[in-house]
Amino acid sequence: MQELQAFLLGLLQGLTEFLPVSSSGHLEIGKHFISPEWGESLYFTVVVHGATVLSILVVFWKDIIRLFNGFFRFRKNEESVYLYKLLFSAIPVALLGVLFKDRIEILFSGNIHLVAWALMITAIFLTIASFVKSTGRKITWLDALIIGMAQAIAVVPGISRSGSTIATGLMLGNQREEITRFSFLMVILPVIGANFLEIAGGDLSASSSVGIPALIIGFITAFISGFFACKWMIAIVNRGKLYFFAIYCLILAVSVLLFT
Repeated sequence: MQELQAFLLGLLQGLTEFLPVSSSGHLEIGKHFISPEWGESLYFTVVVHGATVLSILVVFWKDIIRLFNGFFRFRKNEESVYLYKLLFSAIPVALLGVLFKDRIEILFSGNIHLVAWALMITAIFLTIASFVKSTGRKITWLDALIIGMAQAIAVVPGISRSGSTIATGLMLGNQREEITRFSFLMVILPVIGANFLEIAGGDLSASSSVGIPALIIGFITAFISGFFACKWMIAIVNRGKLYFFAIYCLILAVSVLLFT
């Protein structure tokens, strides 16, 4: 039974990670209905998020190799500056994770009413972004910091990380294709960092009610579904259809509040 639950939750995570609907929020709702006993399993959440980060590496492998090739020339160039901006954007969420780790974990305790209210915030983000016209300008250092702050806010399950960062970038006037790529690449460091901190803690297996086979199934499912969802999301953002997701988030939030 755990394996089936892991498959369904991994599929849910992978499909929603790159859509602006909050994968963490969907995962909390999914755990509530599919496997209530996993409501406090941050371990499973970290594992499937790691899987979707791996899918980003596969989708953007050419961009990543180009960035590192430029970086290891050890001189200032377009690639090294872009990589530094990615690192700079990770500062807000890193500080939040280090200083308030215990409080953040409480957010993943199965409180789906909190998720519902956060989904409404996501809907507002997406609605505003849908009516903003991009000026097509490049991402500046200040933009990177502000977008990083939007990513930090998205530690709350229900607030979409991709939705908040892409919407923020569009409101700043950044070009759609560029902010989409930046949004996907900037999540790599925070999630890898979260995985490292949990592993370094050394108490994951002891505190998790999820078996190893279920974790493996969840990881593989999240990776495969995340790979295809990532490619799909790139096309959706470039077409500017974010308001459909705002409507979806609002309907889901109201449904959770009314029926749970």
